[in-house]
Amino acid sequence: MSSPLFSWGLYPAAPQTAHGCTWKSEVPQQLDCLNSEFGSTLAYGNGRSYGDSCLADSDHVLHMRTLNRFIEVDWQRGVVTAEAGITLAEILAVAIPRGWFLPVTPGTQFATLGGAIANDVHGKNHHVRGTFGNHVRRLGLQRHDQDLLTCSPVEAPEMFAATIAGLGLTGVIIWAEIQLIPIKSCQIDSSAVRFDNLADFFALSTELDHQHEYSVAWIDCLAKGAQAGRGVFFVGDHAEYGAKTVEERSKLFVPITPPISLINKLSLHTFNEAYWRVHPATQTRKRVNYEPFFYPLDRIDHWNRIYGRRGFQQYQCVIPQPVAEVAIRELLSAIAQSGQGSFLAVLKRCGEITSPGLLSFPIPGTSLALDFPQNKHLAALFARLDAIVHEAGGRLYPAKDAHMSGKDFRQAYPAWERLEALRDPSLMSRFWKRVTK
Repeated sequence: MSSPLFSWGLYPAAPQTAHGCTWKSEVPQQLDCLNSEFGSTLAYGNGRSYGDSCLADSDHVLHMRTLNRFIEVDWQRGVVTAEAGITLAEILAVAIPRGWFLPVTPGTQFATLGGAIANDVHGKNHHVRGTFGNHVRRLGLQRHDQDLLTCSPVEAPEMFAATIAGLGLTGVIIWAEIQLIPIKSCQIDSSAVRFDNLADFFALSTELDHQHEYSVAWIDCLAKGAQAGRGVFFVGDHAEYGAKTVEERSKLFVPITPPISLINKLSLHTFNEAYWRVHPATQTRKRVNYEPFFYPLDRIDHWNRIYGRRGFQQYQCVIPQPVAEVAIRELLSAIAQSGQGSFLAVLKRCGEITSPGLLSFPIPGTSLALDFPQNKHLAALFARLDAIVHEAGGRLYPAKDAHMSGKDFRQAYPAWERLEALRDPSLMSRFWKRVTK
C-alpha cells in the first residue's frame, strides 16, 4: 500500500488513502468505485494546498499525479493542452527552451495544472494578468455517471466558471488548455529595496507596481512601533536577452520531521533582523534566474517539515484597497504582539482584473500571507485576525485555510450557493463540509 497523503501544512492530521489512475479513461470507473465504497471522494494533485481543501471528507482521494502527459502543443501560439496531473515545473521545463512561460504562477512550481485551476492561483503579477483562470482556454471535466464535459467561456460556460476556483468540487479536471506568454530569456531583471514601515510599502507599491510585470514584498511580522510593517520590496521583469535553459539546481533537504517546530520567537527574530539588514537601503538591480525569483522555497525539499509534527497553518487574507493600509496595520500589530509568525511573510497588491471563477480569492486590494506553527494559542490569534478582516470587508483564501468559520466563508463568498448547486454529489472535501454543512 502506498504512503498516506497529507496537505502541505500537515494540518489537520487527516491521512488520505490514494487511489490512482494510469490513464484518463480509468477515471470514470474509479469515481464510481470510490463513490460506491466510501460515499464520496476528491481529486488530489501534488499536495501543495495548505489546509483541508485538498482532503476528502471520506479520506479516500483520487490521486491524479500520474496523469501528467502533454496532449497537444502549439509552439507558434504558445497554447498547451495537458493532463491535469502535470506540474507547473514540468510545463516550464518544456516551454522555456521554446520561448514561453506561465502567464501566472504561484509561489511553488510543484502545484499541478488541475490544482492551479481548482484554486485559481495568483502570483506576483496579478495587477497585470489577473489569476491563472484568466488564461485557461478550455478544460475537460469528468462528473460521476456522466460523459466527459468540455468547458470553456462558450461551451458549458456556467460549469467553466464554477470549476475555476471551484476547489475540485464540480468534477474531476482531466485536462486543460492554457495560453502561455512569450519570453526572450529564462532570467529576470529584478530590483530590491528595503523599507522602514508599512506606509513605505504602500508608497513603493504605488510608485513601482505599474512599472513592472512582477511586484511583491517580504514583511517582518515581528517588527513593532515605528518599524511596524518594515520589509523588502521586490520587482521584476522578464529579461530582454539571455539563455532559455532550465538548469538543475542543487537542492537542500529536510530529512525528518522534528518533534517540535524549529520556528520560534528566537529563531524568527534573528532571521527577520538579518534578512531585513542584508538587503539594500536603496533600490538595487540584478539579474537572476527565474527559479529563485518565483520559487525560493522550492529549493528545499520537504521544507514544511521544519514546523514539526503538529504542522502549521497559513493565514492569507485580502483587504479591499480603500481600507487596506489601516487593516493591514492592525493585522501586523496583532501578529507582532503575539510573537508568532513565519520567516516568509508576503505582502502584495491585487489588481482589478476580474477572474472568470465564481469563488476566486483576489479582489482589488492588498493580500497578506504568512505561516504559523500549529499550537494552542493559534485559535485565539486567528479569531482576532478574522475579526479585523471581517470588519474591513476582506476574506481568506480557501486553498490555504484550515480554520475559517462557515459564517465568514458564506458571507465572503456569496456565490458559494451557485457552486453547491453545480457540485458533483460524489465529491466532498473536508473544507467544503466544514464551511457549508
